[in-house]
Amino acid sequence: MKSLDKKLLRNAKGLINTILSQTIENPNNPESMNFFQGDAYRFYFLMSFMNEFFKGSDISQEFAISLVPPKYASRIKRLQILKQAVRLGYITESQSNVDKRRRIYKPSDTLIDDFLKYADHMTEANMRKAG
Repeated sequence: MKSLDKKLLRNAKGLINTILSQTIENPNNPESMNFFQGDAYRFYFLMSFMNEFFKGSDISQEFAISLVPPKYASRIKRLQILKQAVRLGYITESQSNVDKRRRIYKPSDTLIDDFLKYADHMTEANMRKAG
């Protein structure tokens, strides 16, 4: 194995430990975070979906399932995950005021709260490891 820069190696280990301790190894993770951390597609979807929500975007069904590149999941799987998140109450679905056929998706209050706490814990854990 080639010699690795000690600072870069320490940073990489810190990142790995932070992510693992705040995701799959975190027994206090709420169910919503466990759901979205279940596989790579769901995790990328959560990050992209929340990013668009925080930017104030209207998120239609087509937009929601296009947030993550198709190489991560088929169109059917992407649609199934969106509908499953709606059924579980993590994402809300409402009718557009402009076009009654169009559906608009937003994170539920629970998902917003869980996500903000998750982000805060990740930031705090990262700061502890850096400091």
